[in-house]
Amino acid sequence: GGGDYAIVTALEFDLHPAPSLYGGRVLWPVDRAAAVLDVYREVTASAPDELTVWFDMMNFPGAPPMVAISTTYLGEAGEAQELLRPFEKLDGPIADTRAVLEAAALGGIMGEPTDPSQGLTRSELLTGLGEPHPQRGGALARGQSGALTEPLGPLFGTQLRHLGGALRERFAEEFYLYMFGVPTSPEVAGAVRARMDAMTAALGDLVTGRKPFTGLAAGESAAAALSTADLSRLRYLKRARDPHGVFRSNYPV
Repeated sequence: GGGDYAIVTALEFDLHPAPSLYGGRVLWPVDRAAAVLDVYREVTASAPDELTVWFDMMNFPGAPPMVAISTTYLGEAGEAQELLRPFEKLDGPIADTRAVLEAAALGGIMGEPTDPSQGLTRSELLTGLGEPHPQRGGALARGQSGALTEPLGPLFGTQLRHLGGALRERFAEEFYLYMFGVPTSPEVAGAVRARMDAMTAALGDLVTGRKPFTGLAAGESAAAALSTADLSRLRYLKRARDPHGVFRSNYPV
């Protein structure tokens, strides 16, 4: 347990044989975003539980905007390469770091900073990605899914995660959208929030309004991440076992 209910005082680990693991990231110029999203839709539609693929739009200071796929496969390299072969049809990649990995290298695929920093985030669960683009590699996506490939403006990045494997048992939705910006000033913070609102609105009924509990952001509550039945049960346990609120969570039930 944790958060509202307990403090973890000990952990036990079992050692297991290290599995075969393949993964890495492929980067393209941002003008390939619509085409990359099309292939992403194709690959995730039939992805086995062993395959993880994330779609990233990136807009970092000092670097040109880029689009990427980040992936891991729990298995042999040849199997992974066959599953990811549709991405080979996309020309003009800037970099490709995919290779056989040690399990300890998983955390380095995204190349994210490890030092704490300020940020504004928003997460949404999506039922799907809408209709495919009329012409792969042509204009940016039309309709709802177009929001995922439009210029990010003040956002540093958006990330689309396919919810496969054990996550499929937890969520009815197919995808998890994560948006991130850095509030360097009150004006920038307002612009970041406005862009997040606009992207969410443009996705329309693909957005369910539910959140993963670990994806809750400032101003949101546990009620957005839990079913009515689960929330009622957790509130009953909280009142019965911790009526004085000794245990505290960032997102209390």
